[in-house]
Amino acid sequence: MAKHETMSAAMLERVAEQFRALGEPSRLLLMNLLFDAEHTVGELVTGSGLSLANVSKHLGILHQAGWVTRRKEGVRVVYGLADERTFGLCELMCDRVRELAAAAATVAAPPKRRPRG
Repeated sequence: MAKHETMSAAMLERVAEQFRALGEPSRLLLMNLLFDAEHTVGELVTGSGLSLANVSKHLGILHQAGWVTRRKEGVRVVYGLADERTFGLCELMCDRVRELAAAAATVAAPPKRRPRG
């Protein structure tokens, strides 16, 4: 395992803030929709099934935390992912969740019956 540098309390708080910004399923849904392409707020409302107010609130939090970009195109606001490293982070976490789910399913699965004979 690679050597890890110990972080200061202030840096740990900043990392925690970043994870808190992602710690809401609705925000993760919006990020998921942005993985393939940039979208307008209206497209994100349609794609997510969330209300306009909810989408706007969550996009504001993601933008403030630096996870998404926004730019104006006339009267429309277009959002996109701010950093390509987001893909790697999400892939790492999704792989971890799949592994945990598979392990839990293995533990929870009833034992297979052996044929009588």
